[in-house]
This record gives sequence, structure tokens and C-alpha cells, in this order.
Amino acid sequence: MKAFQDYYSEDLSHCYGCGRLNEHGLQIKSYWDGEESVVKFLPNERYIAIPGFVYGGLLASLIDCHSTGTAAAAKYRAEGREMDTLPALRYVTASLKVDFLAPTPMGVELELRGKVIELKEKKVIVESKVLADNKICATGLVVAVRMPETMLKK
Repeated sequence: MKAFQDYYSEDLSHCYGCGRLNEHGLQIKSYWDGEESVVKFLPNERYIAIPGFVYGGLLASLIDCHSTGTAAAAKYRAEGREMDTLPALRYVTASLKVDFLAPTPMGVELELRGKVIELKEKKVIVESKVLADNKICATGLVVAVRMPETMLKK
């Protein structure tokens, strides 16, 4: 099964969080799990805040990219289309709100779960949570909007 991000065209695959062509990036891979989207990520010592704990900026990046990927996948699903059909549906972040609920331990695989809260023609709102050892460490709310034409390669 292909991840949502595997369907992104090459010109849209350089993002630090989800771009498969960014060798220095996170290269997350999001999938459907029923009505929720899921991604798993094991942070290494590069993402340290203080010894033993993950840097909050990493969590925000994971929430951001997982949620925009979920927005695109949800819109395709709502239209009854496969993610490799044209016109391509890509989303960018209009708003990102993250709440840090508990320290996130290092050395534990993180699981992000996203849920679509609202789906409109050009806007999708996704709520995501970050879990470590089944404990919610952070939650995020992303307002994702259709990528403007000005961002597309001409």
C-alpha cells in the first residue's frame, strides 16, 4: 500500500517533513486506518530537547505534515478518486495549533493519529494526536487549504 505522500509529484516532494526527495528530511509516510490516518516515527538523538525527551518543534512538524497529507487523502476519498488522479489535490497549512500535554520520551516510536473534523471545497480541518507508549503527549489542530496556484511549478 502506498502512503499518501508517495502520490505527490516530484516538484511537490521536497518538504522537510514529508518530502520523499528530501534526503535530510523526516520523510513521513501516512496511511488510512479506518476513518483515522496514522503515521509512525522513531525520533533519534538529533531531535532532542533535553536528555531523554523529544524537541517540541519536531512534534509540530509531524502534526503539520501528517495533517496536510490527511487533508489531501480525505478530499480524494470524499470525491471517490484515487490519489494518483488529476487534477492533483494538494494542501498547505493555513493554521497550526499545537498543545503539548506531557513530555515526549526519546527512544519510543511515536504514533500520530489524524481525524478529519471538517471537509469543505477548499479547506480541511484535521485534528491530530501524538502518542508515545499509548499516552497522548501532544495534540494539534491544522487548518489545511488547497495549495494556491502561485506555489505550483509552471
